Amino acid sequence: MLDLEALPRLSRAERVQALDTWLAGLLAEALAGTPRPSGRRGVVPTTPAGQGVALVAVGSLGRRELPPHGDLDLVLVHDGRPEIAALADALWYPIWDAGMRLDHSVRTVAEAVSVAGDDVKAGLGLLDVRHVAGDAEVSAALRTATLATWRQHAGRLLPELRDLRRSRGRLVGELGFLLEPDLKEAYGGLREGQVLRALAAAQLADQPPADAGEAYALLLDARDALRAHTGRATDVLVRQEQRPVAEALGLADDDVLLRQVSLAGRRLAFVADETWRRVDASLVRRPRARYRRVRREPLAEGLVRQGDEVVLARDARPAADPGLVLRGAAAAARADLLLSPYTLKVLAVHAPPLPEPWPPEVRWSFLRLLASGRSAVPVLEQLDQEGLLSRMLPEWDRVRSLPQRHPWHRFTVDRHLVEAAAAAAELTRDVDRPDLLLVGALLHDIGKGWPGDHTDVGVVVVGEMAARMGFSPPDVATLVAMVRHHLLLPDVATRRDLDDPLTVDRVVEAIDGDPALLQLLHALSQADGAATSTSAWSPWKAHLVAALVARVAARLGSSATPEPVLEPTEPQVTTPAPAIPGPTEPVTVGVEDVLDGQQITIGAPDRPGLFSLCAGVLALNQLDVRAARVSVQGRHATQVFAVRPRFGRAPVPEILADGVRAALEGTLPLAERLRQREHDYSQDRAPGRPPRISWFDAEATGVTGLVEVRATDRAGLLHRLTAALADAGLDVSSATIETLGADAVDAFYVADPSGTPIDAGQRERAERALAAAARGEVRDPAGQSARDT
Repeated sequence: MLDLEALPRLSRAERVQALDTWLAGLLAEALAGTPRPSGRRGVVPTTPAGQGVALVAVGSLGRRELPPHGDLDLVLVHDGRPEIAALADALWYPIWDAGMRLDHSVRTVAEAVSVAGDDVKAGLGLLDVRHVAGDAEVSAALRTATLATWRQHAGRLLPELRDLRRSRGRLVGELGFLLEPDLKEAYGGLREGQVLRALAAAQLADQPPADAGEAYALLLDARDALRAHTGRATDVLVRQEQRPVAEALGLADDDVLLRQVSLAGRRLAFVADETWRRVDASLVRRPRARYRRVRREPLAEGLVRQGDEVVLARDARPAADPGLVLRGAAAAARADLLLSPYTLKVLAVHAPPLPEPWPPEVRWSFLRLLASGRSAVPVLEQLDQEGLLSRMLPEWDRVRSLPQRHPWHRFTVDRHLVEAAAAAAELTRDVDRPDLLLVGALLHDIGKGWPGDHTDVGVVVVGEMAARMGFSPPDVATLVAMVRHHLLLPDVATRRDLDDPLTVDRVVEAIDGDPALLQLLHALSQADGAATSTSAWSPWKAHLVAALVARVAARLGSSATPEPVLEPTEPQVTTPAPAIPGPTEPVTVGVEDVLDGQQITIGAPDRPGLFSLCAGVLALNQLDVRAARVSVQGRHATQVFAVRPRFGRAPVPEILADGVRAALEGTLPLAERLRQREHDYSQDRAPGRPPRISWFDAEATGVTGLVEVRATDRAGLLHRLTAALADAGLDVSSATIETLGADAVDAFYVADPSGTPIDAGQRERAERALAAAARGEVRDPAGQSARDT
């Protein structure tokens, strides 16, 4: 007789064994006590009573994972015998009388297979079919037929299963980020482990990796402990049950339990996402061809796009290229793609440690990744799951899946920081130093990984991290100040009288009267609030913070409008290198290696639009311009560009000179070639926010004006902007170019060739032309505006 009271205290294996033995006995008794109809002419059949009948388990019992107080999912399979109804009654009633919850059905093999082919939930359950008692050949036939049907209808059933899990995940949430997680139905829960096995059964994916199996086993243990403690069938790990469950599992406290559950859920969700991407790709019908060439599109040095993933180029050398990991992550996020799993594995094994301090190229890639916004979140999760993020930022391990008990917080500490950086990427055009905003947003709560006040600890930790990243001492001090005061504005705005002068004085004193820091703290407050929850950052709170910032800015005598970025963190243009003269041509080009790139000096006869033509030639040669300066003596112009090759190939002076010469002669159709390049490189066609154009009279010198353009970066953007200024009748004397993720921040010193001050009409024409250029619109030969496609 089954001891139901002792059943919850048994281990899973013991519980399943006890139930199997009991059910086998019930089936034997039912078969023995069920009269069988006579055969032809009253002859009693001679076949054994149990032949042609089998009792099989599905669901958790079929997987040998039945939790305490779990339901029994049983199917009575038969070969069509007429007395099956009586046999089923003789089997089911003793189970109900014992007080067990039962989900049952009676099917022939053909009926079961038909249901599995029509209903994705039924098909998923039958994949776990396990023989319990009766005719083993019937059970084997059912399993074989079910697997064949599942594979046959995979093209229809699997998309339904994918949509079902995603909709359920949106309703219940992601297991890795819930304070009271549903261990079964939340995305990344036990269902994901079952789905992964189903995908493997369809022969569209490999068996789940070992670490996914370990994560699944941890969730099973947590559910068993939860049900054993509560004495009821529940899968939701509510707050008051977390401490006893942690004790039952031998964990230090409930925070450790929640962190372990989060890590397990994130691992299962990550593996499931990767697997679904491959399944979806395999289900897409493609034209049959004997040879199918896979397009490989270069993205950055050592990296190419292959299909919907970023993979290593054939000449990539991961072991000798410390910047490859972040360069690849930035390229993937910029193109709204993901790194391929194989590429991640190769980088995890072979990538060398980053030099300390980080080289400028590595830091630039890191900023480019963060500035990509929402598309950076899954890429950062990839780096995190492969251990690459903690390798670059060892402090990250302290906050991985660290729970935040305050109900305002939607995420664990690490995910909150990533979400804050993604939100900050939307605000980079509102601050002087977008690079500091992005890093400050990513690290503002890093101190929560240590005991003590997280702000006090974070000040020390961020100072060390920023120095290791290669930021200058003043920039390190700014980042430390951002962490120290990241709660200043929201706290003061919601707890003090904004009309009290002492309130404003307090903020001014705290930030040492620094308008740039005020600007960064305002943007950080917005990003932090958006990454927390709508309750933490309501429109009312946003209004109060903005009002406080306006009052403080007025006290400091600064404008809320961002100042121009005139001193980028990247290498500046140095003294022009000696030009390499051609034999007879008037165009000369010199190339000199400098820190993190090259410096190119171009000498040519001065003419309107020369700067734009040279910028276009550099863009066609895959050179990203960092800064530029122009000087004119008589009729000869010298232009100096600080550049970084996009694919690592150093510029060739002769090729650049030929390109400039052809552009001057009109034989090189720059606009058409740049449009074609943008068409070929889909990552340069990403839509962006409207451009913002600002004039800064306070920075102007004499008749020179300063105009700043903040716009979505795209192929040949500098060429288009400078061409627009030339069309507006303005000469460019110098330019500072900054590119962060999808955004470009370009500042130009411009002047009227006649030497007269720039009037309002010229400004208006220049603004219209710059806005059109930033949107990708150019003038066609007829003088009309046409959008590049």
